[in-house]
Amino acid sequence: MSANILIGTAPRGEPVEIDIKELLATRLLVQGNSGSGKSHLLRRLLEESASIVQQVVIDPEGDFVSLAEEFGHVVIDGSAYGEAEIARLGARIRQHRASVVLALDELEIDQQMKCAAQFLNALFDAPREQWYPALVVVDEAQMFAPAAAGEVSEEARRVSLAAMTNLMCRGRKRGLAGVIATQRLAKLAKNVAAEASNFLMGRTFLDIDMVRAADLLGMERRQAETIRDLARGQFLGLGPAISRKPVSVNIGAVKTGAKSVTPGLAPLPTATTEELRELLYDNLHVEPERTEFHRPAPRVDDAETLARRIAANELLEPTTAQARERERERERNEPGAEESRAAMIEIMNAMAEEDDCTFQSSTTLFQDFTIRCRMKGISVRGLDATMFRRGFAAALAGIENPDDPRWEDLINLSKHVPDDALAPFYVIARAAMDGKPCPDDMDLARIYGTSSPRRVQRLLDYLEKDGLIVVRTDFSGKRSVALPDLGVTTRPEEA
Repeated sequence: MSANILIGTAPRGEPVEIDIKELLATRLLVQGNSGSGKSHLLRRLLEESASIVQQVVIDPEGDFVSLAEEFGHVVIDGSAYGEAEIARLGARIRQHRASVVLALDELEIDQQMKCAAQFLNALFDAPREQWYPALVVVDEAQMFAPAAAGEVSEEARRVSLAAMTNLMCRGRKRGLAGVIATQRLAKLAKNVAAEASNFLMGRTFLDIDMVRAADLLGMERRQAETIRDLARGQFLGLGPAISRKPVSVNIGAVKTGAKSVTPGLAPLPTATTEELRELLYDNLHVEPERTEFHRPAPRVDDAETLARRIAANELLEPTTAQARERERERERNEPGAEESRAAMIEIMNAMAEEDDCTFQSSTTLFQDFTIRCRMKGISVRGLDATMFRRGFAAALAGIENPDDPRWEDLINLSKHVPDDALAPFYVIARAAMDGKPCPDDMDLARIYGTSSPRRVQRLLDYLEKDGLIVVRTDFSGKRSVALPDLGVTTRPEEA
């Protein structure tokens, strides 16, 4: 099986190939300003080598997930897993030699860096018998290996930079070949960029980046201006896996597409200013009208069919008196308001005890609740979806009867908490009121209806910024959560 892939063509039409075997030993650096065609180049490289070598893609923008449909890559949503799960996934990828795309587009930059670092470290720490060759492609590498501290936290920068340095400096012996792409060489850590022996340089405008690119390509500084004149999708290549001398290459076509595309021009609306103003501001405070329900036209039968249906009593309607009597009978059999409320609370408590109930949508839960109420003859006319969500949140926290005077202050305080955050808030508050430790992140994640502890951390940050809770972590790492408005605090517990 040939290990050479066609990456594109030279200006005169000659094919330009990349030797994958050599690339695995010498690594690749791709550089070019936004719009120069870096992602297109990486996509061409991945598509052409998909059947030759295992591929691992660190994708901060979610642009490479389309590889799954055409080439069978497994897409891993970084926002859906905790650190331990990401580490286990990284270990299994080395074990089973799966080609994957780690999509990080749902995470903030700090979380992207930490998730990528955990993932790369798991690949790096695989046992020796699993050191199979693999291309590790990192798009927007300047985010994960920044040359200087920026707006991200120092902890995130440190762990991410260490993981990227391991990949480029020590990954070769473990079968990991780094392919990194960056918009700005000046923003990429030098010890990471310096480990690449192959280069593909695209269009660059800033002098400092042009000079560094020219130096890496072995060009004289006066020739650096040519890098500014490169067309979109045109790169200068050099390295043992590409060419011994700088060669210009126009990247070939690809089969898959990116999620983000360059916007094109579209015709502007022909409406006048007054018409546009009316469209924007007319009935701004009024909700859209509901679609009216149209009854189907009555069926028209022939005389014989109509007589047969009448004989079978299919068309007989109850009289108005009969209908009213039936309605009064239903009202007599319905339980009273207090009895109905107690029965509803009992149903909510039973639903809250079911496994994985928090992972169902609120609409599904409300429908299930109404069906259970009707089966017991309980009317739900006075209960809407919002009231149900707040009552169900109390049931999840083990507050069996919200009408108990013990919970009065908590229920009043909870009016300032959004519906989706109410259940974890109730759980924390009840632990504080009972003098118990705060539930750990995994328990709160389950109550919150997620498998990502990171979302729980963001929830706690939101509640703390809103003044509802105060989170304290002592020097021994024990966490406690206080509710200032209630004057209670959970017992310290490991964070």
